[in-house]
Amino acid sequence: MTFDLAVKRIYEPPAPDDGQRVLVDRIWPRGVSKNDAALTLWLKDIAPSDALRKWFGHEPARWAEFQKRYRVELDGNGGAVGELLGLLRHSKVTLLYGAHDEAHNNAVALAGYVRGLRGASATLAIGESRSDI
Repeated sequence: MTFDLAVKRIYEPPAPDDGQRVLVDRIWPRGVSKNDAALTLWLKDIAPSDALRKWFGHEPARWAEFQKRYRVELDGNGGAVGELLGLLRHSKVTLLYGAHDEAHNNAVALAGYVRGLRGASATLAIGESRSDI
């Protein structure tokens, strides 16, 4: 199963081709009104834990390890991952984030994780974790 998935800073204006706009940060981005965000969903439960987010600190040198640790968190977060997959089964989803670094952020890591879910893993139901498959 392939997904129509994009990643975009929330500070960029909404576009008609964004599809469903999903904010994947735990903290609401500064200076953005809920109306301007034009969100379909704020899926803060899929964001990295506070401890992981603080450890990473958006330091590119920690990027590879951050991705590994975040994948472990996502593997144990079947409810939020399942909710995102449910949206992706219906139409395009644009993952929104507030970080300045466009290459090293949780939305990019999450998109890589989701794109890696193929075959049986891609049918993950809400409430399941990957270890349940």
